[in-house]
Amino acid sequence: MKRIALFAFLFLFVFLGFQVSLAQGSAAKKAVFIIAAKDFQDDEFALPKAVLEKNGVQVTVASTTLAEITGMNGAKARVDILLGDVKVEDYDAVVFIGGSGAQQYVDDPLAQKIARESMAEGKVTAAICLAPVILTNAGVLKGKQATCYPSEGSKLSAAGVNYTAKPVEIDGKIITADGPTSAKQFGEEINLALSAK
Repeated sequence: MKRIALFAFLFLFVFLGFQVSLAQGSAAKKAVFIIAAKDFQDDEFALPKAVLEKNGVQVTVASTTLAEITGMNGAKARVDILLGDVKVEDYDAVVFIGGSGAQQYVDDPLAQKIARESMAEGKVTAAICLAPVILTNAGVLKGKQATCYPSEGSKLSAAGVNYTAKPVEIDGKIITADGPTSAKQFGEEINLALSAK
């Protein structure tokens, strides 16, 4: 009888340990997408978001308004939190979405602060299209390899960034992309970076 009790105890101990291990290993990664209050680029938002969510990443959308936002091509986006309520420590990745509306964040002190905090805390920091200029102005791309929408490349180079003009560029935990045609690959690279953490 003692042997059966001991066996049962050991089985329960191993089983519970396995369950705890599973629970810890399956904790979902979290990303925050920062989009403009109007005229974000539809594919640059939707395609990376779909890639990440398909792989179990929880995506939170932040902007300067809680109203529904319309993209450049008519897509709608629901906003979860205000930009001012973003706590970088709550996320594994901070992603700046492009489009003509992203110009609102180029010189925005709060957006730049979020970019600097993301880098300082070792988060995956990503930007696409015009949005790498936000990272450039925040000072986090100096000396790094990065890409962006071709019309903005000279701004990166002038700020000491190694502008590569590639569709997608990776430098450590910094991921940048040139525009909507690279949006899916951009999302895939963010997912790979999160999987490697």
